[in-house]
Amino acid sequence: MSDDPYSKLREQLELLEWPNVYLFKFITPNDSEKIAVLTALFDDGTDLQYHPSKTGKYMSVSVKEMMMDVDSIIEKYKSAAKVDGVITL
Repeated sequence: MSDDPYSKLREQLELLEWPNVYLFKFITPNDSEKIAVLTALFDDGTDLQYHPSKTGKYMSVSVKEMMMDVDSIIEKYKSAAKVDGVITL
């Protein structure tokens, strides 16, 4: 068994053809600074969608971006995981 928390995702992604559009999904506290840090990880012009939770305490952020390969996707997830309070889906 691998120590890499992304190994299962990597296996699934390697079955697809790249480059391709990939959908990232995150949940973050509804804090404009955290949302800004998270969305800054992606290129300008990327398709971003925001959906607040019922209570407004959290924000779901969906990002569609053209990705060149599996490693670049994993790197985005690792960067997003460094933002305090962000949950990657």
